[in-house]
Amino acid sequence: MTERTPLLHYRLSTSVNESEQRSPPAGQVPERHPGSPRQRSTHQRQQPKKLSTFFGVVIPTLLSMFSVVVFLRIGFVVGQSGLYQAIAMFLVAYFIICMTVLSVCAISTNGALDAGGAYYMISRALGPEFGGSIGIMFFLANVCGSALYVLGLVEAIVGTFGVPEDGTGATSPYQVLPSGYWWSLLYGTAVALLCLLVCLVGAHIYAKATFIIFLVVMFVLGTIFVSFFAVWPHTIILPRSATHNPAVNGTGPVVPTTANFTGFKLDTLLGNLWADYTVDYTTETMMTFATVFAVMFNGCTGIMAGSNMSGDLKSPSSSIPRGTITAVIFTFIIYNLLSVLVACSCDRVLLQRDYSFLRDINIWHPFVTIGVYSSTLSAAMSNLIGASRILYALARDDLFGKVLSPAKKTSQSGNPWVSVLISWFLVQLVLFSGKLNTIASIVTIFFLLVYAAVDLACLALEWASAPNFRPTFRYFTWHTCVLGIVGCAVMMFLINAIYASASIAFMLLLLLLIHYLSPTSSWGYISQALIFHQVRKYLLMLDVRKDHVKFWRPQVLLMVSNPRSSVGLITFINDIKKSGLYVLGHVQLGDLNTLPSDPLQSQYDSWLSLVDHLNIKSFVNLTLADSVRHGVQHLLFISGLGGMRPNTLVLGFYDNCLPKDKLVDPSMSTSQSTDPSGLSQELEQQPPLFHFAPLRRAIDRQDYGEFGDGKVLGSQEYVAIIADAMKMLKNVVLARYFNNFDRTQVLSPPSSSPGKGAVYVDVWPVNLLRPDSCSYVDTCSLFLLQLACILNMVRAWKKATLRLFLCVEEGRSVRGSEEKLGQLLKELRIKARIYPVPWDQQVALHWQRQGKWGKKQQSQTPDTIKEETKPRPDEEEEENDEDYVNSFPSNTMRLSDDYLSAVNKLILDQARPPPAVRFLYLPRPPADTHRYATYLHQLELLTRDLGPTLLIHGVTPVITTDL
Repeated sequence: MTERTPLLHYRLSTSVNESEQRSPPAGQVPERHPGSPRQRSTHQRQQPKKLSTFFGVVIPTLLSMFSVVVFLRIGFVVGQSGLYQAIAMFLVAYFIICMTVLSVCAISTNGALDAGGAYYMISRALGPEFGGSIGIMFFLANVCGSALYVLGLVEAIVGTFGVPEDGTGATSPYQVLPSGYWWSLLYGTAVALLCLLVCLVGAHIYAKATFIIFLVVMFVLGTIFVSFFAVWPHTIILPRSATHNPAVNGTGPVVPTTANFTGFKLDTLLGNLWADYTVDYTTETMMTFATVFAVMFNGCTGIMAGSNMSGDLKSPSSSIPRGTITAVIFTFIIYNLLSVLVACSCDRVLLQRDYSFLRDINIWHPFVTIGVYSSTLSAAMSNLIGASRILYALARDDLFGKVLSPAKKTSQSGNPWVSVLISWFLVQLVLFSGKLNTIASIVTIFFLLVYAAVDLACLALEWASAPNFRPTFRYFTWHTCVLGIVGCAVMMFLINAIYASASIAFMLLLLLLIHYLSPTSSWGYISQALIFHQVRKYLLMLDVRKDHVKFWRPQVLLMVSNPRSSVGLITFINDIKKSGLYVLGHVQLGDLNTLPSDPLQSQYDSWLSLVDHLNIKSFVNLTLADSVRHGVQHLLFISGLGGMRPNTLVLGFYDNCLPKDKLVDPSMSTSQSTDPSGLSQELEQQPPLFHFAPLRRAIDRQDYGEFGDGKVLGSQEYVAIIADAMKMLKNVVLARYFNNFDRTQVLSPPSSSPGKGAVYVDVWPVNLLRPDSCSYVDTCSLFLLQLACILNMVRAWKKATLRLFLCVEEGRSVRGSEEKLGQLLKELRIKARIYPVPWDQQVALHWQRQGKWGKKQQSQTPDTIKEETKPRPDEEEEENDEDYVNSFPSNTMRLSDDYLSAVNKLILDQARPPPAVRFLYLPRPPADTHRYATYLHQLELLTRDLGPTLLIHGVTPVITTDL
């Protein structure tokens, strides 16, 4: 491995080391996950993840980032650019890759990460279009990378054992192999066949040898460090290719034939501090800062090796960030230490004229050769393995239809042998090029494009602002994603502008092809979330068929009778919408047939002025109906367009609280209260914001709405609205005691308060009207947790603390229930404090009322409720558990006021210090409409004097643990 080894072998070899990212886990063949989350969880149970952070992330990443670079490239970088610029290059290069590392860590900690690495992350985050196009390019990069390493290994072997082609004769007794293009192709084919046999027999052979290869590389690296101190200064004969004088007729400067290893000397260090760019003796081209930086940067790639082992890690969410960052820091330290040691002990001539000088100054020369051979061969095999697994994953995902269907075939052990054969065939075709120059640039650019796509995926998820994008790794922002994209793009064009442009065009062509030809996937489409968040004019692009739970967000219809008393509720719901659709709805009672014109048209200006005045992001939707119930039905049916339709109805609570005017102009308040007869004239003089009707002066048992014509909404109709919304599969939120809610005051409590300025949000995710059911994992409970978490994600509410109250009974395992709930919160990435609350006394009050019948009955249908006036224990029916938890069965109808008052007191007693807002579970209204008044009465007793409270009922899944 001597003089004839070209710089290209050193230059762009590690860029292909991403193959090591693809190395399969020890003892098994990685397979693509099945489609559904339930199938994936079953698959993961069948093949448990077992790799630790060190073996699954640190070792693959270190091997990917080191490889032959650390042996053959350090001298080139320091010799051409000097120590100062070399360190600066490492700082810039590692800054670029660290931006991508942050994106990888963020995506990998946002839910369950399956096997597949970068392809899986990009495809599941950006959708099939980006995933498929990047997957094809990743596959081609691994194919070319495998060929690159095979050619590099062949040239290294020929350089050491081959007979020189110039006919000068062998200078070593080991030079016995014939040289030439066809001989090199033959050697390369033999190496590729060896890699093929390993992949066909089983990928576990290479996986088990990974640790041994790592030990070899670390041992060789250790001998290099020792050699700087143990080897005496001596003179080294430069390679013949480096001593060749390109000047014509010998008129050029004399090129030295020897150089010195001086050991640690100050003069040597001073001579290597500054740049001295010369002609590269292997390519005979003049070096510049840009060309040297491009060569050096390839040694910094390979950062996603750990993330590609995601399917086989014990804890991917913690292992990938820790392992990747550890490997990056370690390689950065090693590169800089080697640069300093080289600059202190080697002549500039030696660094510029002999890129294999580390072998010549080693305590035993073959050590470096062994390190180069082992790392290069392992990289070639793992690139082939990686390419076959990517092709198999693309075939399994059916993004290209029948074109890749043969690649789905596997052996009985699960080895995708057809994909291996296809990958090997393509590697063999690339070997016919016989040159590293062309392959190396393409490989590096393809990998940089993949890194840029990972940054783009993280940027899209961050800008989409989806509630379910809350990675536990928080040391990233959209700025780091942009810097990563820009850095990768700059490096692509710095290496080769033509190849970079062609690769981007090829990616866009694949993207369009997949977009129009591939079937609809169930991964979720980030494009839908981005369109929703960014612009309203693209509403037609929103497709409800592509909705996915991980991009769910609240789309709220808030019914407002009179904004004068609803300012607090309007501003609070604006916080909880999480960049979703927000519609202020209002029902005007009347019949258009009896009116000369639409009375709503003149009210829009006032409502729009209200939106501007309160500085909220909301639409306004007004309707005319003969009743409030019909009006709410109209708004639920017609509000929104396309994929932007309300999924949550918010109503004020039906109680006796007298509303207070929060929009009154202080200069007009006195005259309004003392001279009601002049009110209409004053309204005409006020700006549009104050053109709303005055509030009622007496208690009308109606906080939702008395309209301008004096009609009042009754309790029966109020509960019917709730029932209608649930029939329409809308989530329902009832807001009580928000008439005096002041957001600024709540979020900035005085330091002298009992909580010393702390803000709390209390969540009771159990149906308190069902003391015989303590389920915390039904749809409604998870909806409560999601809304509370969304509120906590808002900038103004980030400092608020979520308090989750766990109702427990004596005799049950309190600790076990608390740990189970804590594990659920961990999986959902929700940070909250859990407080167990004993409520045996309250439950006892309930069972005293129910008697023996209540203890025996587990469920009862609404029809039985109508037929019975007294409980009959001989009749018993079974219900579905989900319906049972969310229903309002007969024993709930029999709840006593004592029990409800006791539960209300229990909630108040736990509020030390009092929370800013409470989230309570709202059960379904009873099927028997005659029970509506009882239902409303029970809700009133339950929430009496609790302060700002939301009674919430969710009907649709809104949360996921998948990526």
